[in-house]
Amino acid sequence: MLTVLLSITDAYAALGGTVAATSGSANAAPVGLLNGAVQMRTRVDTGGTTVNEFASSTGQIVAYSWQGPTMPDLPALLGAYNASYRAGAAEGFAAGQDLHASRVVRSDVVVESGGQMRSYVGRAWLPRALPGGVTPADLP
Repeated sequence: MLTVLLSITDAYAALGGTVAATSGSANAAPVGLLNGAVQMRTRVDTGGTTVNEFASSTGQIVAYSWQGPTMPDLPALLGAYNASYRAGAAEGFAAGQDLHASRVVRSDVVVESGGQMRSYVGRAWLPRALPGGVTPADLP
């Protein structure tokens, strides 16, 4: 698990941070989406999960998505928003929400996560930081 943590944290900054320097690998090259409103970088972590990082034109990371056989290190991806996510997840759990397929909506961060063993999907984004005209549905 430590290897996954180092792999993700070395390659990416947390939500709200700025894009980290790339390692020069082909899968880290940014791709423009939505007429350049968002740049996406994709990387496969050591657990085999594909993690997409979405940044605004200013370089601020506004969203992540993932799909693969393991969960990414959410605390590393969420950074300063992890505490808000955990509080929302605890409220959802107390209300009977199934956290194996959950949607945690907070004023500062939204996290959707689900799947089953060896098939995890999810995304996290900052609602107030998405560029104008960009919705979460626009992000693959």
